[in-house]
Amino acid sequence: MTLSPKTRLWGGIIILLLLLGGAAWYILRPKPLGPGFASGNGRIEATEVDISAKNPGRVLRIFFDEGDFVSPHALVAQQDTSSLQAQRVQAIAYLQEATNRVTTTETVVVQRQADKNAAQAVLAQRQAELIAASKHAKRSATLAHEGATPMQEYDDDLARQESAKAAVVAAKAKIAAADAAISTARTQVIGARAQVKASKAEIARLDSDIHDANLYAPIFGRVQYRIVQPGEVVASGGKILNMVDLQDIYMTFFIPETATGKITMGAEARIVLDALPDDVIPASISYVSDVAQFTPKTVETESERQKLMFRVKAKISPQLLRDHIRKIKTGLPGMAYVRLDPKEPWPESLRLKKSPPEPTPHPTVPSPSNSPESTSESSPAPHNSPDRAPNRAAPNSTPANAPARPPHSALPHQGPAP
Repeated sequence: MTLSPKTRLWGGIIILLLLLGGAAWYILRPKPLGPGFASGNGRIEATEVDISAKNPGRVLRIFFDEGDFVSPHALVAQQDTSSLQAQRVQAIAYLQEATNRVTTTETVVVQRQADKNAAQAVLAQRQAELIAASKHAKRSATLAHEGATPMQEYDDDLARQESAKAAVVAAKAKIAAADAAISTARTQVIGARAQVKASKAEIARLDSDIHDANLYAPIFGRVQYRIVQPGEVVASGGKILNMVDLQDIYMTFFIPETATGKITMGAEARIVLDALPDDVIPASISYVSDVAQFTPKTVETESERQKLMFRVKAKISPQLLRDHIRKIKTGLPGMAYVRLDPKEPWPESLRLKKSPPEPTPHPTVPSPSNSPESTSESSPAPHNSPDRAPNRAAPNSTPANAPARPPHSALPHQGPAP
């Protein structure tokens, strides 16, 4: 079969185009990383914090919606405390009753002490009477033996002496009874004082539960989920909000065991997200696992399935994320590259580029009516009111009471190339 000149012409053009395309791909293809680098695929992750109820109860208010920025120590939700307030009033009444009982029992102790003093005086009187009766009986005995007095008088004096002895014994018994009464009264005082302490402890516990009904944000972050709604009842430990810690943004990836020994903590890293392939994000190595594991199914490696891999975390530059706080998103896939040899220069495709920072929006001024100091005395605004988020953080500014460590994010780098 003979091809026509036109067909041969088109065939030659197609072959030429294929050759040109192959040559262009060969020239422009990304150069493979050298031995001074390692890479792996992963996703942007962040530490999640659950805002949970310490005690069971009904959720009264939630002041933030999904996507809102929250500053540290901001009031995010409240539980109903009406039953706790009633218990506190009852505990205060018990405390007053116990305090009155302490006063009463202390008065009883004083009375029992006075009874003992009176019994001791009676004992002294009876002992004096016994001494007098003994002397009189002795004189009567002498006179009766001499015949100066009748024996009947002597017998009467002996009887009075024995009666005086019995009176002394009775007075001592009254003193012992007074001592027992004093001990009993003092025990009652101790019991009343213990009840006062128990009542105060109960009030302190209720105050703590009332304070814990106000749920505060422990970190600077963003609300990811509202798990319950106002009016729902949660159990002890029930989750109300889920927050993303904007101070701990990183990418987790896996590298072969042959490259793990060359990684140093704080080594330079680069992240390229699938959604932003032209932007290079600076990062640093913050964690290297000390235990090897089999390659996860979602990990792509040059040799497809290497047997053992080590998990590595690359934390993103804090300054970068402070400038792009609104764009922080977790779950974005991408590639992470780490430089094993500090002397090895970064490839052209992984060098950092300069870009102007985003303008910082005007910060939102928190409402003082819902500060932690006043929440126990005043009721916050309803959820659907304009000021439902009293301590909402400014998206592009760190609050005054935020920790010194700035928030992180996975966004294009702001800074000079190395």
